[in-house]
Amino acid sequence: MDTLLSETAIAKRVAELGQTITDVYRGRPLTVLGVLNGSVVLVADLIRAIDIPHQIGFIRASSYRGETTVPGELTINIDLMPMIAGRDVLLVDDIFDTGRTMVRLRDELNRQNPASLRTAVLLWKQGRSEVEITPDYHGFQIPDVFVVGYGLDYNDDYRHLPQIAVLEPADLQGLPQNDC
Repeated sequence: MDTLLSETAIAKRVAELGQTITDVYRGRPLTVLGVLNGSVVLVADLIRAIDIPHQIGFIRASSYRGETTVPGELTINIDLMPMIAGRDVLLVDDIFDTGRTMVRLRDELNRQNPASLRTAVLLWKQGRSEVEITPDYHGFQIPDVFVVGYGLDYNDDYRHLPQIAVLEPADLQGLPQNDC
């Protein structure tokens, strides 16, 4: 596995994003919504870097199943989400790839009548977008490679890595198979 982004680089950039978000939302009722499961590590670090009172919650969106590296049908579950009507909402996801997930999530959240809705992602994969929107905040732009670590996974493995790494076919040898 080749490291694309080090743990140190990620920590520095998340701290910068936290400061920017703090400055933008100071004095406003902010809710940070993480997209499960990939954003958990980013949300944990980001909410500690946001230096204003804020609520947190989660929304589940999934289009990858098991061993696949290409998206399938998107499913959304808002059961873990707090009430967001009248609040400023920052939707946090691990990666902006085609953008289709972000568009669907924004549509779903806008039906809940937030005061505002912005998006933040750790990674923005260049050259893959299929939509007109872009993330409001992003950590890093990356090439079109399959990455794992810092919450991103392959077949639910590798989320624990503190860095972002490019997953190569040889890295898959010996992994247990998950029949999700």
